Amino acid sequence: MNRRVFSWLWNHFEEAACALLLLVMALIAFANVTIRYLTNYSFAFTEEVEVSALVYLTLFGGAAAFRRGLHLGLHFVYVRLPPPARRVVLVLSLALVLFVFGTLAYYGIFQIRDEMDLETLSEALEVPQWIYTLAVPLGSVLIAVRAVERTVQLWAQQEMKGKR
Repeated sequence: MNRRVFSWLWNHFEEAACALLLLVMALIAFANVTIRYLTNYSFAFTEEVEVSALVYLTLFGGAAAFRRGLHLGLHFVYVRLPPPARRVVLVLSLALVLFVFGTLAYYGIFQIRDEMDLETLSEALEVPQWIYTLAVPLGSVLIAVRAVERTVQLWAQQEMKGKR
């Protein structure tokens, strides 16, 4: 795989994953509605898949928003501060993001370990429950990485403005 493809995958992983998840969710919902309309029966498992995919979608979407700087967060305050204070806000906001999502990932990993030890299965499809729970630590780590990237980017922009 060449460098350009790897770069595109790194920069658009969340969007690609979200698009795929939305496609799968839409197809499953469409199939369920069609079957229910034609036969008066429904696929009970579709709700399990769609709810679990929604958790992945939410966390991956959050990571994409962090990467693009689309979270409002402290932006309202940030743009009104002088450059030295902006750096303090950048560091504090990054520390908060890392704490919150680090904690979420930490406890998500414990939950996965418990689900593996107890061999917990999902209700409808009876797949290992940890596959669904994996969204929490995976998404949390992805959000933390994207938050660090965005903070570094904003810090560099402040450096460039300071040199002018």
